[in-house]
Amino acid sequence: MEIFRAGTRPSAAGPAEWFTGRVRVDPMFNSAAPDRVQGAHVTFDPCARTAWHTHPLGQTLIVSFGRGRVQREGGPVEEIRPGDVVWFAPGERHWHGAAPDTAMSHFAIQEVHDGKVVTWMEHVTDAEYSA
Repeated sequence: MEIFRAGTRPSAAGPAEWFTGRVRVDPMFNSAAPDRVQGAHVTFDPCARTAWHTHPLGQTLIVSFGRGRVQREGGPVEEIRPGDVVWFAPGERHWHGAAPDTAMSHFAIQEVHDGKVVTWMEHVTDAEYSA
């Protein structure tokens, strides 16, 4: 059994290749074979967001603070709030981030498949974010 205390693992800035704006990623747990579940607490400054991306086995977001936005390809931009649970299906192209006027934090949980957990794509444009 392993026990990790929250805040004892180093935070990391969200890389500019995958995020727009200031984002902090606090790892919670990472899988080691044969396990495959990964989790992080991610905090987005106002207007910050992910690039478009997919997950081979889907992703669950649990909003813990603030207000945010999510969008599935072809769907509307939707608002998310604390307590909301968002599920993206395997291979579903999507993005998520903070609202324009407030920060947002969520827990992100996803699984590794054949050594891969995410496929990153192009950045979300300001027009897409504001739609």
